Amino acid sequence: MSDDHPQMSTTEAIGAAATGGVAEVCGHAAAGDEPGRLLLELDGVAAGYDQALALRDVGFRAHAGERIAILGPNGGGKTTLFRVVLGELAVREGRLALHDEVAVVPQTERSRLDFPVSALDVVLMGTIAHRPWWRGAGREERAKARAALRAVGLEDRADAGFGALSGGQRQRVLVARALVRDSRILLFDEPFTGLDTASSERLQQLIDELAAAGHVLLIATHDVGQARGWDRVLCLNGRQVAFGDPAATLTADTLQATYGHDLLRLGDGDAVAVICDHRHG
Repeated sequence: MSDDHPQMSTTEAIGAAATGGVAEVCGHAAAGDEPGRLLLELDGVAAGYDQALALRDVGFRAHAGERIAILGPNGGGKTTLFRVVLGELAVREGRLALHDEVAVVPQTERSRLDFPVSALDVVLMGTIAHRPWWRGAGREERAKARAALRAVGLEDRADAGFGALSGGQRQRVLVARALVRDSRILLFDEPFTGLDTASSERLQQLIDELAAAGHVLLIATHDVGQARGWDRVLCLNGRQVAFGDPAATLTADTLQATYGHDLLRLGDGDAVAVICDHRHG
């Protein structure tokens, strides 16, 4: 799917927002935030379903401005971790501390495309948490939703049907929906799946700008090469295999422990390829 509608760059769109782009949408002045402020802590966290643990021994800290890649095989615990952070799944062992609100940006492939809603309607769904359920979106909510679409470069597509947008555009609409929730902790569930190169580059730029604005982004991905360009990497395989700087973490030995037989070594050194089918895990 191609993101072929002419757009200004995301940087230009954010700069053009009336009172400060992402900061305007999220209700905080990013420039005034303390750099590196602690937003999320996990210490020895374990969680699971019924009587079985799906994830154990997870411990790391996430700070404002960090882009954290979460790598692991399907069924390795990425979804379980997200559900724990979102409060959908109880912590059975250890400790979880949230120092801000959390929002998730789901895969666009999992979105209902046959439901007759506009891009603006989808973003407005993110404002429900901040108003009574029985009251429709008012002028303030609609202005905030339009500002969020402006921040992701899609203000001129506000009235377009969500299902009619390209994959990259739909993904950015879902980012805008997360922004209006005033959440500083953003969870991205394999956001690049199904996107073409141009759409992926546009989304990557937006992720970088969100980090620069003081968000922390946890990004579930299978793309090891992409993870090398982010700030931290968390490797999961039913437990925490490693967490740290990409250069120190993304070694062939660590990836072998993470992916097992799904890992193919390419020649000498640490060059690897991860083989996966992109089913939810």
